Amino acid sequence: MTQTATRSELNVPATAAIHDDDRAVVDVEALGELLLGRWAATRRVARELAGRPEVHRIEGQSHADQRSRCFDQLHYLVENKAVHRAFPAELGGEDNHGANIAGFEELVVADPSLQIKAGVQWGLFGSAVLHLGTAEHHRAWIPGIMNMDIPGCFAMTETGHGSDVASIATTAVYQPETDEFEIHTPFRAAWKDYIGNAAIDGRAAVLFAQLITGGVNHGVHAFYVELRDADGNFMPGIGGEDDGLKGGLNGIDNGRLHFTKVRIPRTNLLNRYGNVDSEGVYTSPIASPGRRFFTMLGTLVQGRVSLDGAAVAVTKLALKTAVQYSVERRQFNAGSDLKEEVLLDYQQHQRRLLPLIAATYAASFAHEELLAKFDDVFSGAHDTDEDRQDLETLAAALKPLSTWHALDTLQECREACGGAGFLTENRFTSLRADMDVYATFEGDNNVLLQLVAKRLLADYAKEFSGVDFGVLARYVVTQRAEKTLHRSGLRRVVQTVVDAGSERKSAIALRDEHTQHELLSDRVEAMVAELAGELRGVRKLPQEAAAEKFNEHQHELIETAKAHAELLQWEAFTAAVHQVDDAGTKQVLTWVRDLFGLCLIERNLAWYLMNGRLSTQRARTLSPYINRLLAKIRPHAVDLVDAFGYGPEHLRSAIATGAEKKRQDEAMAYARQQRASGTFPIDEKTVLARTAKAKAKR
Repeated sequence: MTQTATRSELNVPATAAIHDDDRAVVDVEALGELLLGRWAATRRVARELAGRPEVHRIEGQSHADQRSRCFDQLHYLVENKAVHRAFPAELGGEDNHGANIAGFEELVVADPSLQIKAGVQWGLFGSAVLHLGTAEHHRAWIPGIMNMDIPGCFAMTETGHGSDVASIATTAVYQPETDEFEIHTPFRAAWKDYIGNAAIDGRAAVLFAQLITGGVNHGVHAFYVELRDADGNFMPGIGGEDDGLKGGLNGIDNGRLHFTKVRIPRTNLLNRYGNVDSEGVYTSPIASPGRRFFTMLGTLVQGRVSLDGAAVAVTKLALKTAVQYSVERRQFNAGSDLKEEVLLDYQQHQRRLLPLIAATYAASFAHEELLAKFDDVFSGAHDTDEDRQDLETLAAALKPLSTWHALDTLQECREACGGAGFLTENRFTSLRADMDVYATFEGDNNVLLQLVAKRLLADYAKEFSGVDFGVLARYVVTQRAEKTLHRSGLRRVVQTVVDAGSERKSAIALRDEHTQHELLSDRVEAMVAELAGELRGVRKLPQEAAAEKFNEHQHELIETAKAHAELLQWEAFTAAVHQVDDAGTKQVLTWVRDLFGLCLIERNLAWYLMNGRLSTQRARTLSPYINRLLAKIRPHAVDLVDAFGYGPEHLRSAIATGAEKKRQDEAMAYARQQRASGTFPIDEKTVLARTAKAKAKR
């Protein structure tokens, strides 16, 4: 999944068969079906549920009231069978992992707090028992987790170690004399922190700690720990604090937990990947401690997958609201003294919103591919070690892009709606506050992108393992020739000669599918190759020197991973375009895909020029051609956001109800009436112009 797709894999035709047709019409229903994807039926059911008032957030509630409502809503989800899809059929579930995530993501349109609180209960706590435990654990706890008899926590993060799970300090030391583990947080920084359901509601936790037996630390493992009794009081040796008011997601009772030599049964070790017998002997089906650790964490990848999808859903909500407002709101008499212009007719407003729509389509199609990969792995259809690594890498690549994109989109949409966008009733501000933490949930985005970059480097190195000297020699010669070609400007000269100074020819080249794919993939390949060269031999260095070397290139690592993720999104978008049969829809979707690709190139134009990938002629053509694309897409903007499939019950935004159009129509009707009455005041500028004209005739 980390390799660049070939043209044949993308089903890219040899020549572009689509020509501009300004009469293109979007089939909104068909496009909506394409966006709903493989689990369309599940998404419809989930959206119907998310549209009900019972699960909606009430703006302005105190965080205590919001927490109470959110907890009650979990019971409502149970009653409506919205939480069981991924659990085993023998326990009342459906064993349908892809459908589970597809439905779960839609909860975010009701209330992000509800989505995350449900995610803590069933996606983290319940999923950890399911995937890290064995049949005995499933029978003991899964039914209670499913029906909310056991509200739970996922106690992994510590105050002193966030994304660095391997370094957590909580210990679980086996005590052979009593056949128990002793859970202990030895100092303040080892407290479990930011834990959802920990402050009030959690009765049990899946707790991660360093497993120690016979004086040997076998690394991080998961344990089932009871936190509170039936009256809600902490069990002996356990204490905690409320994290208090947060910047968002205040429907969740995040808190801190600490443990002072708390004893739990040995059998509470979730022992699918590592077991301790009554004699204290440790065994595991995975010999490598490092591989074992990543395998255990990999079973919990659904958190990143669902955050990616939820971020895309929120972005769609924001754009539907902002675009609807922008085609109704009129401001300034730009082209007429009688009628003001609608906001979306201004080019800058198009520049603000239409590229965000394009990026959202790309993120949506890429997420559908991620979801399919997730389902393949967890259903067992394609569940090799390599498949799991590919899934982890893909989730780590896409989640940062979608969550950052959601935050940027919410802010831009808020500003694009002016003062109205700042009102709580229109949801931009509260959604952005809630979404803010998604950038650090389930792994900080920058940390995740470093993992992606390291995988890219590993794959790059793997390509040359075991090859003979002749192959390597030819590769080195080719690389040198490529560098010479780019640095000397020969590639740019060739482009200029081909375009013959024609802006039209440059534009045709830029909108070509092959050209876009080549530019985007070439950037990734070049960045990976350059990094590989800079970090050659780093594994042979002492640990401190190797860490310093990686730190010197940390920014390049992250930028390379971002470029790779953007390429994956473009490829997913292109694959989706080729699935469309309706000519008008395909044409418009192609323009939107081109807008996404060319905006990526424009954003990184300095790299393309400095590295000789674009001629100055084509670079000069880029922005004007993007502006022409905006004009082509503008008439279809409402259709594109309508295809997202969210109705008033999901948007719940006053400015997306048509109220603004009603106000504008009323204002224009009043103006027409006043002018027709003959009593309408004359503008002072008109009087001055008439006076000046009269003077000129004298």
